[in-house]
Amino acid sequence: MKKLASLFCTLMLFGCSASIHSTFDNPKKPLTIEDKVVFLDIQHSVPKDAEKIGSAHFQDSGFSTDCDFNSNLIKARKLAREKGANVIKVTEKKVPDLWSTCYRIKVDFYYTTSDINTIPQYKLQIN
Repeated sequence: MKKLASLFCTLMLFGCSASIHSTFDNPKKPLTIEDKVVFLDIQHSVPKDAEKIGSAHFQDSGFSTDCDFNSNLIKARKLAREKGANVIKVTEKKVPDLWSTCYRIKVDFYYTTSDINTIPQYKLQIN
């Protein structure tokens, strides 16, 4: 019975976040918390000089909570900073439906030397 209770607690602790699968072929030096990271939604263009360094897929783990679009982007920003990316480009977005209450998104991570303050971007909404 203790094993079953332990398994249930583990599932509740770790099963409530979105599942994130990422690959980075060319990571850069990690960014600091002061370094800005730009969010580009599907309709936004990636700067011409940007170098792709990785990608990630955010999906429902079955018991996911805190997996709305902005929450996923906040998690993507943390990953981007760890891997040295200053641009996050959403390449695919599936809205919640009957099968999942989560946003399922695919993103690419880029590094650019362009002035990222001049790039049209998605404004993160924090509640």
